[in-house]
Amino acid sequence: MSSLQIMALLSGLAGLGATIAATVSNEWRATSRASSVITATWVLQGLWNNCAGNAIGALHCRPHHTIFKLEGYIQACRGLMISAICLGFFGSTFALVGMKCTKIGGTDKNKARIACFAGVNFLLSGICSLSSCSLYAHRITSEFFDPMFVAQKYELGAALFIGWSGSILCILGGTMLCFSIAGSKSRSQANYIYKGTASHISSYPRGQAKPVTQRPPPDYSNSSRMQHFDKNVYV
Repeated sequence: MSSLQIMALLSGLAGLGATIAATVSNEWRATSRASSVITATWVLQGLWNNCAGNAIGALHCRPHHTIFKLEGYIQACRGLMISAICLGFFGSTFALVGMKCTKIGGTDKNKARIACFAGVNFLLSGICSLSSCSLYAHRITSEFFDPMFVAQKYELGAALFIGWSGSILCILGGTMLCFSIAGSKSRSQANYIYKGTASHISSYPRGQAKPVTQRPPPDYSNSSRMQHFDKNVYV
């Protein structure tokens, strides 16, 4: 089960790295080039900055000036992604403590609890990141396919796909951690039952006499028959 925990930790760390990359990225949405044949400039928007680029390769970014004038879904996505990063960080820390291959964390029972808590943190981190990216993508697609929306339309950016990948990795790592704890518990219970049965069988080792109280009573039927046979012979 230690190899499964190592795989779970690596998956969680990879998911955490992808979540951080998606959070700081400026490519959550990009201007749609389907409406124009010649696209000399384009606009990229993220959770923190608005960027404009051109065909030469120059990219100019400026941060959002105020948080109060931002739309509600952007603020919600910010909070969810920050929560995902914090949960992933705590999940990685507790996973290192609760793994069987490490020498910290106390007894096996305490390490199992810590590892289970780390798995729950990874699961929550993946759910937060998945919810944030899905909410942002839903807003982009609803505006893009709305015929009454006349403003600039955008398409899905690369940061959304990175965030989805990170959320899947975090959920996978948390699931593997929880399954590793369940497998170790079932194995410990099986070993306990086997040891108890073996001790019951070997309570009287070979060559050792049982106590007098547990010996079977003597059988006098054969001796009475022999005495009766001897009397008949002598008569």
